[in-house]
Amino acid sequence: MTMQFLNPVTTQTWTNGRHLVRCVKVIQETADVKTFCFMAEQPVMFFFKPGQFVTLELELEGQAVMRSYTISSSPSVPYSFSISVKRLPGGWVSNWLHDNIKAGSELPVHGPVGDFNIIDHAADKLLFLSGGVGITPLMSMTRWLFDTNANVDLEFVHSARAPRDVVFHRELVHIFSRIPEFKLHVVCENKDDIGETWAGYRGFLTQPMLELMAPDYLEREIFCCGPAPYMNAVKAILRANHFDMAHYHEESFAATPVEVREDVRELAEQAEAAEEALDQTQLVSVEFAQSDRRIHVQPGETVHAAAAKLGLHIPKACGMGICGTCRVGLKSGRVEMDHNGGITEEDIAEGYILSCCSRPVGPVVVDF
Repeated sequence: MTMQFLNPVTTQTWTNGRHLVRCVKVIQETADVKTFCFMAEQPVMFFFKPGQFVTLELELEGQAVMRSYTISSSPSVPYSFSISVKRLPGGWVSNWLHDNIKAGSELPVHGPVGDFNIIDHAADKLLFLSGGVGITPLMSMTRWLFDTNANVDLEFVHSARAPRDVVFHRELVHIFSRIPEFKLHVVCENKDDIGETWAGYRGFLTQPMLELMAPDYLEREIFCCGPAPYMNAVKAILRANHFDMAHYHEESFAATPVEVREDVRELAEQAEAAEEALDQTQLVSVEFAQSDRRIHVQPGETVHAAAAKLGLHIPKACGMGICGTCRVGLKSGRVEMDHNGGITEEDIAEGYILSCCSRPVGPVVVDF
C-alpha cells in the first residue's frame, strides 16, 4: 500500500567537491582533543562511507593551507558531520583549529573521499585497531554499525597514553554494553598521574595481548589507524603469523608538503630553460585550458608538476592521491592515474582526474 501522506525528500545530498560549511558546535573530548561539528547553511544530507575523510581549506598567515581529517561522526546522523582533532606540539594547523574555530566559523571543505571504509570492505567479522586520535575513522564506523543494527561480530582494540586520553571513552562503553557481539578492549601505556586507577591492559599492544583479546584475529577483516610506529607494529604481528594482508586496511596521511610560492614569470622561465635542455622527441604536451598556458614535460611527470612549473597553483594536500583536493577536469587526452582512493568511479567516468598522481600518456588538455 502506498503511503500518500509521505513527502519526498528534497534535501541536497553531499557529493565530492568543494562545500562551504559552518561550525555549529565544539566539544572538548579530552585535554588535547576537540570535536568540531559542521552543517551547511541550507540543509544538506552529508552521506559518506564510514571511515572517509574531508580536506579543510584554510587561510593561515596569508597562506592557503589544505589539511585532511577523517570524519568521526556517522552518516546515520545525516545533516551534520564532525572531525576530531588533536592539539600537537608545534602543530601549526591543529593548534590553529583549536584556538580559532568556534560555533559560527565558516570554512570550505573538500570531499568526502577515501578507500578506508567499511562499505567497500564489508565483512561479518571485524577487528578495529586504533592508537591515539587514530580512533576517529573507527569511531565513525562503530557509530554506523551501532545505529544501523548491523549484524557483525566486532572486536575493537584501542591504545592510549593514559585513561584520561581515551577519546570517546564513555560513548564506547555505552555502545559496547548494548550489543553482545561488540567487544571493547582498551590498552593504556601509563596510568594517570592524578590518582585514577586503571585495571585494564597496560603498556603497548603486543601479540600475546591481541591473542587474549581476539583469539581469532587472523580470521577477521582488520581496520587499523594510528601513528606510523603503531601501525608498523601491528603489521609486523600480522605478517609474522602469515595473515592475508588483502584483509588488512589502514589509514594514514603523509605530511602536507609546504607550497613554496615563487614569481610566476620566474617559474615559467625556468620551465622553458629546462625544456630546451631535454630531448624534444620525448616530451609530452600538457595544456591548461582556463589559464591558456602550455608546457612540455618528461614522460612520468604528473599534471600537478606540469602546472607548478608554469606557476599555476592547483590546490593539493596529501600529494598521494588520497585526499582528492587536486581534482581537475580532463578535457582531452589520456592519463595514467595511480590514486589511493581520493576519487570516485563516478568522478572518473565524468572526466575528472587527480592531478598529483596523473601522468599524461600523450598530449592532454586540462580544465584549469
